[in-house]
Amino acid sequence: MFVNHDLYPISDPGAVLDRVIADVRTQLATDGCAVLKGFLTEAGIAALTAEAEGVADKGHRSRSRTNAYFTKDDPSLPEDDPRRQFFDRSNAFIPADHFAPGGALRQVHDTLGFDGFIQACLQEDQFYRYADPLADVIVNMAEEGNGFPWHFDTNNFTVTLAIQNAEQGGAFEYAAGIREGDENFDEVAKVLNGTSDKITRLELQPGDLQLFRGRYSLHRVAPLRGNRPRYVAIFSYVEEPGMVGSPERTKQLYGRTLPIHHERAGQRADSYID
Repeated sequence: MFVNHDLYPISDPGAVLDRVIADVRTQLATDGCAVLKGFLTEAGIAALTAEAEGVADKGHRSRSRTNAYFTKDDPSLPEDDPRRQFFDRSNAFIPADHFAPGGALRQVHDTLGFDGFIQACLQEDQFYRYADPLADVIVNMAEEGNGFPWHFDTNNFTVTLAIQNAEQGGAFEYAAGIREGDENFDEVAKVLNGTSDKITRLELQPGDLQLFRGRYSLHRVAPLRGNRPRYVAIFSYVEEPGMVGSPERTKQLYGRTLPIHHERAGQRADSYID
């Protein structure tokens, strides 16, 4: 059994599960982030680590300079505008289509009650699995020197599961809800130039589950050191059915696109910059 049902009885509704959900809701209400320590069993950690290692060579490794919105430079904007602040990005994502339906990662995702539990924690009426065949459930793989600079997520909600930590580094840092309601460029600029007082730093451990509203909270992964790669699974949920990533963003992250990304380009209902 991969999910720690003693602590998180997600398939057994009752008083214990109600208390867990209430606690998670409190964390999310505080700053848009909740951590469920020890969500996986030791067997689950071992199985997911082995699966990630088995497909590590399928990860799309890339190095580039990106801004927080994954958009191109716009010379018409002032030089200090956050949309013109670019940082080195070096990371790797193992796309969703490399994880088999019966594999460990999808077994966790398909655990009875998993989606309903996440939805109850987020208190979202409109709640769907990300329909992107390359990105509904993936593994982020980061190696020595890698990191992921400040950015916003394309999808509204992310659920991440720590699988393996690097020997050093790799902390998760975020500025909670910094663009809830509007882009809030002034506060974003403070985060980017190191003057913000709104940053929280997390040291997640293997087996920890994290719920995060990454479309509204600027966040990053600090650089790593050592020979052991950091593996983090990412389960994505959105507010609209059938949503996929934009062709440009998908190409950047996964190294390729599928016909569905071009067919559905420009169909997002919100107007936030991707």
